[in-house]
Amino acid sequence: MSLEHAILGFLNYKPLSGYDLKKTFDASVRHFWPVDQSQIYRTLSRLQGEGKTRVEVVDQADRPDRKVYHITPAGKQELLRWLGSTLEVEPARSPQMIQVFFAANLPNDAVLKLFEDGAAYMRQAVAMYDSFPPVVDEFAKHLGTPRDVFFWGLTVESGQAMMRSSLEWMESVITRIKAGQLPPSQ
Repeated sequence: MSLEHAILGFLNYKPLSGYDLKKTFDASVRHFWPVDQSQIYRTLSRLQGEGKTRVEVVDQADRPDRKVYHITPAGKQELLRWLGSTLEVEPARSPQMIQVFFAANLPNDAVLKLFEDGAAYMRQAVAMYDSFPPVVDEFAKHLGTPRDVFFWGLTVESGQAMMRSSLEWMESVITRIKAGQLPPSQ
């Protein structure tokens, strides 16, 4: 997914400042698309240069002027084009799987710890995903329609399923290690 398209998607709901976009990302899609403030501002600048957004400067008496970004017809057209396109498969990267791949170099107790730490991380991730439905409902109060909420909920369901599956796998590996199924070191 392109950050550009996510920003256009949010601006399609309503005009937002860069600061408000960051808060919106964090309240809605950070579980699968984290972003930092500088990435947002760089992308907003590029989108404005391409004519996909326009900026409105709002005077504020007690603060610096506020820049509020609006999607343009060209931005809306690009968003709809992208939404209807077939995406290319992006290669997955997982530092944890690199550790697993080379784990034969570790002593057995360190291998067990590697998987126990991984399972603990997955339990935290499952808990995070389980906390999202109320967040989706709160976000929906400000931006969404029932149709939006349906699709937002699907992203949470996907995250829950992936994390639970990973946790189940980690726990099965731990069980096998504890049962003595780990081949001896050479």
